[in-house]
Amino acid sequence: VAPTNEEQKIIHDLFLNTLDANTVSFRSRVLPPNSVWMEDAKLKGLEICHPQQRNIFNRIFGGFLMRKAYELGWANACSFGGCRPSLVAVDDILFQKPVEIGSLLMLSSQVCYTQGKYIQVRVHSEVFDPLTRQHSTTNIFHYTFASDRDVPSVIPQTYGESMLYLDGKRHFNQTLES
Repeated sequence: VAPTNEEQKIIHDLFLNTLDANTVSFRSRVLPPNSVWMEDAKLKGLEICHPQQRNIFNRIFGGFLMRKAYELGWANACSFGGCRPSLVAVDDILFQKPVEIGSLLMLSSQVCYTQGKYIQVRVHSEVFDPLTRQHSTTNIFHYTFASDRDVPSVIPQTYGESMLYLDGKRHFNQTLES
């Protein structure tokens, strides 16, 4: 979803706050105090999907995928916040594609938004086929965690990261509303 005018201003302000006043160049960026570049707030994992995790349809059980995504998201929030976070919310989960037994399941966790003591984490789940070298998204999970202390702000550097930031902010705001 394209950013609203208000969201465009948020991204623009984040960008301006990271410009180096000494060089006055768009290429020279400075990380504000108590902040972390979004690029540095990632964790990745890989699972080989064994028959022990199969469901009645002879595919990988969705609960196994949910658990692995949660564990990676929690570990990312834990390492980002510097303490053991508690789970506040899990967004709706849509199983976009089944995962076959023997698949290489790649999980990528990204802290995409923070506010105060809250950490919004997105976990992207995909199957990698080593024969065709193709990646296929199976799920995207959104988790909201709470730390026992305020956490650093996460700052996007690219347009793609800015869209992840806005998506995370939207999911976080939906969590607050419910």
